[in-house]
Amino acid sequence: MILKSKHSFFGNLAQSIGDVILLRPKPDEEMIDELEEVLISSDIGMDTTLKITDSLRESIRHDRLRDADAVKDQIKSIVTDMLDKGDRNKLCEKTPLVILMIGVNGVGKTTSIAKIANMLKAEGKSVMLVAADTFRAAAAEQLSIWGNRLDLPVIKHQEGADPSAVIFDGMQSAKARGVDVVICDTAGRLQNKKNLMAELAKMYKVIDKEFPEAEREVLLVLDATTGKNAISQAKEFGEVTDLSGIVLTKMDGTAKGGIVVTISDEFDLPVKYIGLGEGMNDLKLFDAKDFASSIFEG
Repeated sequence: MILKSKHSFFGNLAQSIGDVILLRPKPDEEMIDELEEVLISSDIGMDTTLKITDSLRESIRHDRLRDADAVKDQIKSIVTDMLDKGDRNKLCEKTPLVILMIGVNGVGKTTSIAKIANMLKAEGKSVMLVAADTFRAAAAEQLSIWGNRLDLPVIKHQEGADPSAVIFDGMQSAKARGVDVVICDTAGRLQNKKNLMAELAKMYKVIDKEFPEAEREVLLVLDATTGKNAISQAKEFGEVTDLSGIVLTKMDGTAKGGIVVTISDEFDLPVKYIGLGEGMNDLKLFDAKDFASSIFEG
């Protein structure tokens, strides 16, 4: 999953880091100060940036970093460790599996559902979609369109229906059909966290009662182009539900993308998928080592 510069901010960031390092024959404090500025400008948070640069200082202090290549390799190693959550970076492979997709409007949640469903279908799994976002106008219709394109069943009710009733029908149908993976679209009304928490809690209760044998994933969809706002969303959604992973969309064009590092570090949340474009095959499985290499090699 090497992310080429044409898909992201990585070419510019790699160049900026390279410029800072190559201007000095030997790593020094001034170089670290300039690296801090570059990393923070790429939406890597202050605390995470300081962890990276403190580790660099420690290596310099012990005379382990003697040239530019050594500095870049050390940064890649530090960032890889921050991003690598082991098996948590992977979607649960056990079936049956229920995936709850959450996120505010406009982040690409519905299209991400379709892309994940397409990937799972290509793996030979049977997939069902459940349109439990009954709050947003036309959300169910949008999901139905994707279901038709992918030839997947979609469970939906009318707009304004109780989301948990849709979940109930979805669980019943999934069990009856022996479906491997059920992907549920949900509303993301962060402006009223109390209602959102109650709504999600009710959904969980329905799943626990009607489909107790199913594994569960709760994936938060974030838009990389929103920068620090995405970090705020991760914090707020994390306060109302137990997240199991992140789907980061729109990692192309002007996306700075340092939020991947920040979210992984500050919230200990694994990134599971990254969206690199609008195409159905532009959602990629996340690989920590490849991602870190992409950042610092461009």
